[in-house]
Amino acid sequence: MTEEEAGVEADSRPRPGSQQPAPHFLQDVVFHGKLRLLKALTPEESTSSQHGLFFQDGQRRVDYVLTYHVKKPGASRSTRQSVYHFTEKAVARSLRRGPYSRNHQTKHQHQTPRPSASSAPRSAALGDVELGSNGQDDHKAFRREEFEGQLRDMGLELEKDDDAKISGVGFLKIHAPWNVLCREAEFMKLKMPTKKVYEVKQSGGVVEKINSLISKISEPLHPHVEEHRPKNIKHLSHTFSREKQHLFDLSDKEYFFDSKTRSSIVYEILKRTKCKAKYSMGITSLLGSGVYTAAYPLHDGDINEEGAEPNDRKLLYEEWANYSVFYKYQPIGLVRKYFGEKIGLYFAWLGLYTQMLIPASLVGVIVFLYGCATVDDNIPSMEICHPRSNITMCPLCDGVCSYWRLSSACGTARASHLFDNPATVFFSIFMALWAAMFMEHWKRRQMRLNYEWDLTGFEEEEDHPRAEYEFRVMQKSMRTDRNSQHKVDKLTCRDRLPAYMTNMVMMLLMIGVTFAIVFGVILYRISTKAALHMSSSPVTRNHVQLTVKTTAAIINLVVILILDEVYGAVARWLTVLEAPKTDKSFEERLIFKTFILKFVNAFTPIIYIAFFRGRLVGRPGSYLYVFESYRMEECAHGGCLMELCIQLSITMLGKQLIQNNLFEIGVPKLKKLIRYIRSKPGAFQEEERQKKLQRYEIDHFLEPFGGLTPEYMEMIIQFGFVTLFVASFPLAPLFALLNNIIEIRLDAKKFVTELRRPVAARAKDIGIWYNILRGVAKVAVIINAFVISFTSDFIPRMVYQYMYSPDGSMHGFVNHTLSYFNVSHFQEGKETLDPLQLGFQVEICRYKDYREPPWSATPYEISKEFWTVLAVRLAFVIVFQNVVLLMNDVVDWLIPDIPKDISLQIHKQKILLVDLFMKEEQGKVFIYQSSAPQGEEGGGDRSNNSTAAQPRSRPNANSTKGF
Repeated sequence: MTEEEAGVEADSRPRPGSQQPAPHFLQDVVFHGKLRLLKALTPEESTSSQHGLFFQDGQRRVDYVLTYHVKKPGASRSTRQSVYHFTEKAVARSLRRGPYSRNHQTKHQHQTPRPSASSAPRSAALGDVELGSNGQDDHKAFRREEFEGQLRDMGLELEKDDDAKISGVGFLKIHAPWNVLCREAEFMKLKMPTKKVYEVKQSGGVVEKINSLISKISEPLHPHVEEHRPKNIKHLSHTFSREKQHLFDLSDKEYFFDSKTRSSIVYEILKRTKCKAKYSMGITSLLGSGVYTAAYPLHDGDINEEGAEPNDRKLLYEEWANYSVFYKYQPIGLVRKYFGEKIGLYFAWLGLYTQMLIPASLVGVIVFLYGCATVDDNIPSMEICHPRSNITMCPLCDGVCSYWRLSSACGTARASHLFDNPATVFFSIFMALWAAMFMEHWKRRQMRLNYEWDLTGFEEEEDHPRAEYEFRVMQKSMRTDRNSQHKVDKLTCRDRLPAYMTNMVMMLLMIGVTFAIVFGVILYRISTKAALHMSSSPVTRNHVQLTVKTTAAIINLVVILILDEVYGAVARWLTVLEAPKTDKSFEERLIFKTFILKFVNAFTPIIYIAFFRGRLVGRPGSYLYVFESYRMEECAHGGCLMELCIQLSITMLGKQLIQNNLFEIGVPKLKKLIRYIRSKPGAFQEEERQKKLQRYEIDHFLEPFGGLTPEYMEMIIQFGFVTLFVASFPLAPLFALLNNIIEIRLDAKKFVTELRRPVAARAKDIGIWYNILRGVAKVAVIINAFVISFTSDFIPRMVYQYMYSPDGSMHGFVNHTLSYFNVSHFQEGKETLDPLQLGFQVEICRYKDYREPPWSATPYEISKEFWTVLAVRLAFVIVFQNVVLLMNDVVDWLIPDIPKDISLQIHKQKILLVDLFMKEEQGKVFIYQSSAPQGEEGGGDRSNNSTAAQPRSRPNANSTKGF
């Protein structure tokens, strides 16, 4: 039997308790360039193995996998010679490492059974030989050997697979035995369940009955996730200690540390294990230098074969990552169990945000329907649409535009009322309070999760330095070692000054690019409007405003989508330049830069329309021009609110449909289509058809987890659309709700089936994102105050009705807001080319502004009505924002951050812990006193007690004592 056949036979052996379901074939294989795999495996054949979750002995679980590049040796003589020379080098390195390492490695080889006694040494040798083609690969192989030796010294157990079915990739499987898990759990201060169980008492009285009723009604909405214990029973948790193992629930050691905890423990060891090379710290340095190509924990098993062995991944796929269960609650506890607290908190936050959008959507729809119901009773729009209205308006552009009837703006005026009515003011106040309620509700939900997930009292410790930071320190040390004897161990602000200056310049440049593009779109609107007015088609001329608004909004959307990708890459590059010391610092700086750039990119066109368009125009006879030829654009008679609504709706819906859904659904579907096209039966060889991928080989083709920043950023920008300009677009919460219902399941499916399993990270909150949310919510109050005051006609209508209307009604409001202009005062060359388009000679035209008429003593000067309206607008902004912010503070004060029942349970936990340890101390005193006359016998008892919880893999005293 050949070596390859032996490997295939060993791989195909059934392991105890394992099934052979069909795992999901990896959609991203095409974009990894592994075309040979596509030609070697059909989708059906590639989904038929659950192997790879254990070592070859079928007992030790694979907790982590490292991959590296290998070159398969050929049969040529030159290859054999290179193998021989590299083997000599490997032997020499082994001798240099000393007898301890050789003995340790020998011991490990005895502990790790191989498929064949003859093939194992040769396979292990070839694994190192394959990279000996040149000095660089030789150096990488040496560093791997050195690093793996350090891992063995740390107590980890390793097993290599250099004969994997993926050409050019070798796999290093890592297993953490019991004593290592106990040691690291104590170092990491992990809270684990003790034997003590207590009852979680529910609120009594009316509250309990209401909660019970709600629970019964919502029973169909809960996912079918079985709990191993009643909901009102909870294990008392405490920081793990090897000396107090008898206190913990070790009835099932195999599952005491679940898979996510095991992988996070191994990852912690990988991060802090040093190589002998100077300034080389952990797996991050080795990944950055190409010594290893990937590092990831394994998924639990298969998801899409009926009858497969139940596992958490399959359960998540059925009850969470499935569009058919969109109406159900998320199994947040199971998400946390599988992916860790950090990802669990993200989906808990997203779920709560989506739930809170339901009342906001209902109120927004009611406000919109109110506008639809009252549009026929709106006096200003009735005056504009009246058939006898003969108000002649001034031309909207120079030359080609002519005079026009105000009644032609009837449609725009009626549509503006749908979003510009008294109910929008109420809705703005409601949404400001909604944002405050959302923040408070999340804080309470977060505290409840902290209690349920045993995170109370958890404090994040300083992370290990990043590989890029260490490399920068090394470069600095190499420059200064010759001239100074001081040890260089960190980067100072002076070292980072060039990076800070580059960051400042590039951020300003990117923001300037955004402003320049918005200015370009303004020029597009101006020039296109003039060109369409010159059209010979009456239909085109009648729909100039709608055509220009819609096309400009679409152009803005396309630009926003493109710049989003560019700005994301620029923000990452700038953050890398700064060389932050830890991953947490890197993430926070990246988030800040990305948020600033993407926020400016998404909202600059909207801010221009809301606050600047139509206010930098001038007046007839004295218009403001750009480049002396482009006249600044005006708002339609109904105001700029309608155009603001169009821009908001197209941008928001476009980003959600194209960027969020098309990119996240369409691209994987396209990859899957390419994979099926390439998977043709005629392209396979018979022996290749018999191959089955291992679990770690399948996961290798999945996309690496890139962090939660893109997911949070997507939702924060959406939160901005929902809150910042909600006064002009009350349907924004509804569109956000519909998007999020799909987004939750889409993200869930991506995490379960499309991505490698992330390393579980502990976190007690959502970090910097909460501060960003609070900032956006407070800015939203100010922006909505300005939108109501300056963009809508709410204040001018109120001023007219209560100060200038003769009968206290809105009759005459339209005429009150229009000023007069004598057409003979047009500048030379700026008058219309078709003055008789309306069929008569026009002498006086009207325009929207508060100015004196041409027959007054101060013609065309700003009138006193303008200053009155401006004063009321500013007063409204001040009163609105202060009242709403005060109401937010009242809400914050009334709602406690910690629910009362959780506060009581946390206090109860502390009391129970004190009782537990007091009983333990009393037990120790009693044993000591009773065994005092028989010290030797008592000592034996204590020894037996201390070793009762020893692991089966390494039964020695190190599991309960110090190193």
